[in-house]
Amino acid sequence: MSKKYHKAFGVYGIIQKNNNLLVIKKNGGPYINRFDLPGGSLEDGESLSSAIIREVEEETGVKPLELFQLGTCSFKYPWNYEKWRYNQHITVFYKINDFSGSNLEKVSQFMGQDSIGSKFMNINELSINNSSPLVLKAKQYIENNGNFSVDDVIYKNWEVLDKPNYF
Repeated sequence: MSKKYHKAFGVYGIIQKNNNLLVIKKNGGPYINRFDLPGGSLEDGESLSSAIIREVEEETGVKPLELFQLGTCSFKYPWNYEKWRYNQHITVFYKINDFSGSNLEKVSQFMGQDSIGSKFMNINELSINNSSPLVLKAKQYIENNGNFSVDDVIYKNWEVLDKPNYF
């Protein structure tokens, strides 16, 4: 039996205040009911930097002012979705050093919006039980004093949560 991979591509932002990371409450996809990084897919013809600014603002309410691309990696895991049995999530990470505005606990809902809202979480409260692989990669980045690993991550198992695990 061949492995059938769904491929997803997106840009994601790491915004930290001290030991806290800005996360969104995910409302769709394989990371539903978990904390995730703000970000997502590009619109037709959109640049990476424009996409990250738009996505972060839509999902958190804050507008990135200064950002730096850290690197790209992918996450692979089993996920039964339509005709696919696995997912490969290819991600471009940005460090957002400065932003304007305040994060919103609830954000506007529209077609394609998969964020309920955002909050700053202490990285010690983030784990595989309540967070996406992207959040765990950001946590590793913070714990390693700004050293970003571009190593791909493979999960032999991945649980899609049927209820929120935010608290």
